[in-house]
Amino acid sequence: MEDAIIFKELLTNNKIKEREVRLIDEKGTQVGIVSIYEASRMAEERNLDLVQMSGSSKPVVCKLMDYGRYRYENLKKEKEALKKQKVIEVKDIWLSQTIDVGDLNTKAKATRKFLEQGNKVRVSIRMKGRQQAHPEVSMKVMEQFFESLKDIAAVEKNATREGRSIAMILAPIKNN
Repeated sequence: MEDAIIFKELLTNNKIKEREVRLIDEKGTQVGIVSIYEASRMAEERNLDLVQMSGSSKPVVCKLMDYGRYRYENLKKEKEALKKQKVIEVKDIWLSQTIDVGDLNTKAKATRKFLEQGNKVRVSIRMKGRQQAHPEVSMKVMEQFFESLKDIAAVEKNATREGRSIAMILAPIKNN
């Protein structure tokens, strides 16, 4: 989990190689453009770090702050954001053009479970040989399959023919 957190390290104290900086003090008020030596002296006097906030502007913007605390708080915010984020997976269910009612119900049960977990489901039918001459039969199977799930699922992508297969994507219905 620690690897997933990305914190952009900033230049601090003697790593800043500019002659002049636009300085902002610890309270957020702008001090103005001062030499790097003056800014470093002010940081030392107040027991704070001189941190380069923006390197793209001329002169660069630096701020007086406790960098360790700033870094800790940012890492904590990123961890919280990661906890709140939910990864939605797309599960695959394969049907056939000649599927029987019992098998269709079994596949629908599995799909229902995926949808209840909040995942999306890609339902596909691979047509073989002579089946390709009658894609309307596969479309009918897709419609029957969706009918058994319409109380919990919404069609995100309608059933479309993609070469030898027909696919549609179902998403869970949001219950507010």
